[in-house]
Amino acid sequence: MVSVILPAAGRGKRMQAGVNKVFLSLLGKPILYHTLRAFAAVPEVRELIVVTGKDEVAALRRSLQHLPGLPAVKVVTGGSERQYSVWNGLEASSADADVVLVHDAARPLVSRKTIEDVIAAAKEYGAAIAAVPEKNTVKIVEDGVVVSTPERAKLWAVQTPQGFQRSLLMAANEKAEKDSFLGTDDASLVEHYGAKVHVVMDSYQNIKITTPEDLVVAEAFLRQKRSLHDTMQDAAAKVHDFLHGKD
Repeated sequence: MVSVILPAAGRGKRMQAGVNKVFLSLLGKPILYHTLRAFAAVPEVRELIVVTGKDEVAALRRSLQHLPGLPAVKVVTGGSERQYSVWNGLEASSADADVVLVHDAARPLVSRKTIEDVIAAAKEYGAAIAAVPEKNTVKIVEDGVVVSTPERAKLWAVQTPQGFQRSLLMAANEKAEKDSFLGTDDASLVEHYGAKVHVVMDSYQNIKITTPEDLVVAEAFLRQKRSLHDTMQDAAAKVHDFLHGKD
């Protein structure tokens, strides 16, 4: 089985909303709802764990009971850093899980294909991340001065989900704690542990909603998906009517 940990304890200061950004509305439903629905649609996913701030745990548990189309969701308290929040979620995950995915709760546009591809790669290799080739030129800057320009062909923008065999992620977190190592993402802990992390091609639409502008872009993508879905449904219905001799 697959467990999914969704860190959602950040305050999202750049969103300037005054509340946890994952509770903001996206086409009439919270951002978090869209993210949970994406993973709930994957049969291999049997456990969803949301990690949020201490003062939001009780309210979130109540709210999730009233959202349609969702399985039971565990809600646990986060830590002072994202790494510690993921650890809390990992400790709350089922020991029966062979793969654990960690996904930003504020990435509601993740596709089923990406989720399934990361799961498959994590099973095969032990660790896998969703990423896309970097489109921009990136500079290394020190004290306001460019010191080097990395070769763009070797640069990838890392997204989520990131998937791991549960035993590997547990061991990597334990070593990080022992070494007082604070990583920038979960894959960096696995790298620090000494294991290889494989890359799965993702979509550029899998954006992380961080600013008000990102919310506008996410709504546009969702509307596009809904429009395409409705068009395909309509086309399929017309084919059915034609084959059955209906006007």
